Amino acid sequence: MKVNIIAHTPEPEKVISMAAKLCYSPVGVDEIEKNLTDESVDKFINMLMSMGHESPLEHVSFTFAVEGISRACSHQLVRHRIASYSQQSQRYVKLYQFEYIIPKEIEKIDEAKKVFIDAMKKDQEDYDKLVDILFNKHCKKLVQQGKDAKKAKKDAEKKAIEDARYVFPNACETKIVFTMNVRSLYNFIEHRTCERAQWEIRDLATQMLKKLREISPVLFNNKGPKCIKGPCPEGKMTCGEIIRIREKFKNL
Repeated sequence: MKVNIIAHTPEPEKVISMAAKLCYSPVGVDEIEKNLTDESVDKFINMLMSMGHESPLEHVSFTFAVEGISRACSHQLVRHRIASYSQQSQRYVKLYQFEYIIPKEIEKIDEAKKVFIDAMKKDQEDYDKLVDILFNKHCKKLVQQGKDAKKAKKDAEKKAIEDARYVFPNACETKIVFTMNVRSLYNFIEHRTCERAQWEIRDLATQMLKKLREISPVLFNNKGPKCIKGPCPEGKMTCGEIIRIREKFKNL
């Protein structure tokens, strides 16, 4: 898994502080940037957090580029709806040899790993066969309709991979670029760094948090699952490891 932040709002803490200052001070738009020291920025951020006033956080966003995750993971990711996503298309990109993610527990057992890899090889073989069968059908039909041979081949391949992709598994590797504002990131991190989250999206969320702390420590140093600042909200479903989890995110 590879996680990069490829763009973000410049001076994120300052932007949020200016929005908060406008809310709570009798200033005009020409004055909201005046006298904003590091100390006053921290004060505004801490005030917003203590009051639960999170709307100013929406003025700052981060854009991530991620590769080496499965379609199973990306399907969970896009359930976070207040975000923008651009994902590599299996409809337009022909996969001559698709990459795949092997779950950790399967990787630990030789017999299970062999079954898994054999299934991935079979999926690729079936995809290739389907592409050939469908390509021949579509190409022949397009040529009969009077299309130029070169254009017919291009259109036929697109039609072929559009349907052949259905044979690919959840394990199929994908690449995705997405943008979230800070308020959405807080929600994402709280839910997806929790031990009850599925392992792959938990790894993704944890790596994202590491990157965010490098850029905006004031905004993200105290972030992680909800249990790092209070009791576990999962009730009977708790992992029971609150001390370890708090230490983990303290030293992330």
